[in-house]
Amino acid sequence: MAAPMLRSIFRFYCNSPGLRSLHGRSIKVGAGLQGEEASGDRVDTRPRRERRGKERSDPAAGTGLEEEQSPPSPRAQQLAERLREEKRREQQKKKPNTVPLDPIARRAHELRQLGLHLQRVPPTILAKELKRGVLYQDEEIVAINKPYGIPVHGGPGVQNSITDALPALAKMMYGMHEQPLHLCHRLDKETTGAMVLARNAEVAQRIHHYFKTHQVLKKYWVISVGIPNPTTGIIDIPIMEKEVTSGQPHFKMTVSPLYRISNEEGKLLRARKNRDSHSAVTQFTVLDSFGACALVELIPTTGVKHQIRVHMAYGLSCPVLGDHKYSHWNKLAPQKLSEGTLKKLGLNQAKARYLPLHLHARQLTLPGVEGQPEINLVCKLPKFFTSSLKRLFLEVPKGDDKA
Repeated sequence: MAAPMLRSIFRFYCNSPGLRSLHGRSIKVGAGLQGEEASGDRVDTRPRRERRGKERSDPAAGTGLEEEQSPPSPRAQQLAERLREEKRREQQKKKPNTVPLDPIARRAHELRQLGLHLQRVPPTILAKELKRGVLYQDEEIVAINKPYGIPVHGGPGVQNSITDALPALAKMMYGMHEQPLHLCHRLDKETTGAMVLARNAEVAQRIHHYFKTHQVLKKYWVISVGIPNPTTGIIDIPIMEKEVTSGQPHFKMTVSPLYRISNEEGKLLRARKNRDSHSAVTQFTVLDSFGACALVELIPTTGVKHQIRVHMAYGLSCPVLGDHKYSHWNKLAPQKLSEGTLKKLGLNQAKARYLPLHLHARQLTLPGVEGQPEINLVCKLPKFFTSSLKRLFLEVPKGDDKA
């Protein structure tokens, strides 16, 4: 009874004048229904809401409409293809850190990315990186490999620092209830290498006393622009901070020699010591040299700010590779390098400003406590340092290349 009644209602509405024509097209009614009746299929008795959903997804289903859609015109296809191509080009331009195709630009891009991935991450990510580079740990201290470009302390404009990561690093290494690790000394932002942390304030104070009283043996490796002559010796020249007034005014550390040469007789005369100067003593040894560069080991006896950089630049006239601050005295400008050195490094002078400072804290030796043996910490060279050594044909001494 239900099927004949539904069929009569359907024919009544379809025979009405308003549905006989749709936009000037004639509609064939009843073909689909008669086919269902002849085949014995049941009429769709689902709720109206479900039928509406089906009709929206397939508007021509079950209506008896036999309308063919005309294919898009060639002009419309060309326009759509052009719009897709423009969108694809815009997305490629917005992609960050796209590697340039030019070799010099690609080399500059690689150097520019040094340290950036750690400067912009949360402290927990930096702590994971520091944990992977742990050199030594015991009940009192932890020695880490400080990465390039990360300052030790926070401050204005500093997004991330070693100090910010110390609480997370302590929890990763010793549990969630561990207190933050303590700093015992500091390294410059651009300096890499061995750095000592303490597990409590008492140990930190003791280690800090070792550094202050020069009981810690410190060895640094640098790549110098120029070969020191002589190849080994001691630099004993006080250092002081001075304002540079020419060009862009700024402050720099500089040497304050205790002796000067007389202009008239050429004799060596003792100069009056500046009361603002600090005693600074550095031992140096050339480990290898080739062309215009050298691998130099330095052992600072004292701990004056920027001591190694100042003694190399103004004491030996061989500034550290990538030291743009102390390569010039009266201006702030990228380091000036020879054509041969630039060619080996894969750069030109315009891209020399991206060279990182090649100053690495290679070794720290802490004195033993209460009859215990001394602690010797050796830190491997960072990848950019070893890459520059290879490009400049400099070799690490045998026995030291394994560390």
